[in-house]
Amino acid sequence: MKAVFVEAAESINVKEIDVPALKADEVLIKVAAAGICGSDIHTYKGLHPFRKPPVVIGHEVAGEVVEIGSNVQHVQVGDRVTVEPQIGTGETEGVMTGQPNLSDKRLAPGMGDWLGTMAEYFTSPESQVIQLPDHVSYDQGVLVEPLAVGVHAARKGDIQPGDRVVILGAGPIGLLTLIAAKAKGATDIVVTDVLDYSLDYAKKMGATSTLNIRNNPDWIQEAKAKVGRSFDKVFITAGVPGIINDSLNLLKKGGRVVTVAMFHGQQDFDVEQLQQNEKEIVGCMTYNRPDTEEALEIIAKGELPVDAVISHTLSYEEANRGFEMVDKKQDESVKVIVTFNQEG
Repeated sequence: MKAVFVEAAESINVKEIDVPALKADEVLIKVAAAGICGSDIHTYKGLHPFRKPPVVIGHEVAGEVVEIGSNVQHVQVGDRVTVEPQIGTGETEGVMTGQPNLSDKRLAPGMGDWLGTMAEYFTSPESQVIQLPDHVSYDQGVLVEPLAVGVHAARKGDIQPGDRVVILGAGPIGLLTLIAAKAKGATDIVVTDVLDYSLDYAKKMGATSTLNIRNNPDWIQEAKAKVGRSFDKVFITAGVPGIINDSLNLLKKGGRVVTVAMFHGQQDFDVEQLQQNEKEIVGCMTYNRPDTEEALEIIAKGELPVDAVISHTLSYEEANRGFEMVDKKQDESVKVIVTFNQEG
């Protein structure tokens, strides 16, 4: 089968490899579509904490089940599915509490012998497979996983109907956090970024207001002016220097900051402001099954423009171009989908 490899930092190749052997509790999925995620870009640049080249890349996927292992009970050949691509392992608190995102040891595609999703075929334990409703397309199925990140962020932020929210960063995760915030009932949602085209996507997806903060020293006050006060919740979806203090300056007393972006290195912040105003900074790591199920429910309802986040759909033979586009923000790229086993 054909598979997309990150061979080394910023080096993508399509190679022929064997279809992975199927274990008794696994299903074999004929991949229709896979997504390029921000964490895939971290792997592409050699910065990811545990996915290291050379590796078959990808963890967002949708496709058709074509074979099942001998112990599989609930998934059938022909099912259209997506996958929750993380497994908590070992005797850890995360496993015992049903929160695999908190497991000391997590298994994900691109780790060990679990190959990534950007291949013609992908194996998954039955426990991680989620069936797609007939009216949900494969491209929409790919979005279940990244939307689950946004849903988990909204859950950690404890968004309430009527909340005023600001999202710092209009990349795919920021835009899908916007969708999750709308689904939770946030009424005023401001999205900031440094790229006008990304903010145009935010408007299409339901932001009540946007703000380009490039070379704008007064952007914090301008953002607050858009809702007439400080924000109830701040979501950090771009891990840039200084953004923790920026988020605290945007936040009302007693409000909450949720850190969704992947950060590298340390961030300084004003502890005095945090303490004296009883503000909160909450960490946010991937998702759990209820988040994934809620994400699929949002997509299946069709009331919010989730798939508007998709800017490009490319064949797997163009994967290298796709990664360059996402990494360098070329061709006004946002969410890039890579397709397999599709005609035309």
